[in-house]
Amino acid sequence: MGYPPDLPPFDRDNFDTVTHSSPPRTRFAPSPSGYLHIGGARTALFNYLYARRHSGTFILRIEDTDRERSSEASIAAIFESLEWLQIAWDEGPFFQSRRTATYVAEVERLLAAGKAYRCYCSAEELDAKRQAALAAGRKPAYDGTCRDLPAGTAGGRPHTVRFRSPRDGETVIDDIVKGRVVVQNAELDDLIILRTDGTPTYNFCVVVDDAEMRITHVLRGDDHLANTPRQIVMYQALGAPLPAFGHVPLILGPDKARLSKRHGAMAVTAYRDMGLLPDAVCNYLVRLGWSHGDQEIFSREELITLFDLESIGKSAGVFDVEKMLWVNSQYLRALSPAALAAAARPFIERAQLPVPGDDAWLAQALATLQERSKTLVEIVEQARFYLVDDPPTDPAAAAKFLKAEIAPALRALREALAALDDWSVESIEHAFQAVIAQHDLKLGKLAQPVRVAVTGTAASPGIFEVLDVLGRERSLARLDRAIATAAAG
Repeated sequence: MGYPPDLPPFDRDNFDTVTHSSPPRTRFAPSPSGYLHIGGARTALFNYLYARRHSGTFILRIEDTDRERSSEASIAAIFESLEWLQIAWDEGPFFQSRRTATYVAEVERLLAAGKAYRCYCSAEELDAKRQAALAAGRKPAYDGTCRDLPAGTAGGRPHTVRFRSPRDGETVIDDIVKGRVVVQNAELDDLIILRTDGTPTYNFCVVVDDAEMRITHVLRGDDHLANTPRQIVMYQALGAPLPAFGHVPLILGPDKARLSKRHGAMAVTAYRDMGLLPDAVCNYLVRLGWSHGDQEIFSREELITLFDLESIGKSAGVFDVEKMLWVNSQYLRALSPAALAAAARPFIERAQLPVPGDDAWLAQALATLQERSKTLVEIVEQARFYLVDDPPTDPAAAAKFLKAEIAPALRALREALAALDDWSVESIEHAFQAVIAQHDLKLGKLAQPVRVAVTGTAASPGIFEVLDVLGRERSLARLDRAIATAAAG
């Protein structure tokens, strides 16, 4: 995963070795203009899984030609997000900003072949043409003023370079997801491929890179579909074979509008900070657009084994935070106690709670809460009474359960627990049974006051397990405080 040197110019003589039946070469090519959101993460995941399924190669390319919008912070966020999701790239990261000389050389080759031309129209002239086209009810496409100017017209004037798009015929996309898409070439613009300042533009850089990197499958969001016919004619002009294209429907919010922050769409790292597990997030994302029967929960190994392009749906996936949390809860419950403790430690530190030195004890404590939690943040908050020496008591719970009439039974239980030779769930339960028989109580009448005494709330895991985890000394100290409260009431 290092930073490789620039790629050499592609060798057209070897292009016939690139076929869709070969081990696939897929790529994830984000623009570093912000955080990595879940739509981008799903695109990366689909490309990663397809490459892994077929023993192919997954490439990471940073499309940072837009210098004003690109930032080092965004690049770092992309790396951080992919690494947390455990979406490992095999080649790259490649940076388009380091490859300008390659793109310019390809532009010059197209100019020499008459497949591109210099355009001397100023920004003001182009804006006037657009306004005139709109006023006349036409598409605001470039009108081809400079398309057929004779050679030597330049005179040193500033200019861009435009791709000479075909005017006749049609371009066909046999899309893996959408099916056959046909675009009339008359609809295609003569796109600028080199700006006045000598920098290349997005659509051209993508084509050159995909050709040089021998990309066999381009899997991306269907918001890129409009670019695809424009890119196909560039592949053809460069003499490069076409990859297979698959345009995946976008992710929508619950209101069927395009997913945005108001729906809960955040940076991938925000879901990490919420206490979600990377495998759970990947499981949820892959199901937003792909299915395998009615199965909902997949291990990473299952996803790699089962993922196929034919089962990508044509309909948009609908983002549902509650469903995402449910998936995470399933993964949380499946963790071993040791793995759960390791995953929770950073969240204990972040909550500024005492961090236990005993891994086995922490694993035992968290295991009692595992079935009750959806996220690591939630399980750590629920474990607060285990981690601190003097947890606060809910006043309403104390008023309801720590009453004077329960004080004698609490004292009897305290004495029975103090006398135990073996501090275990079984011996604690026997002590409870003896006290409730002695005082003619039902278990709940004693268990609830004890629960409030040792956890500070009226809801917790099984009280015998809680006391066992807390240990004799801490349990008796908390009972003493509760007995004093009850007696005073």
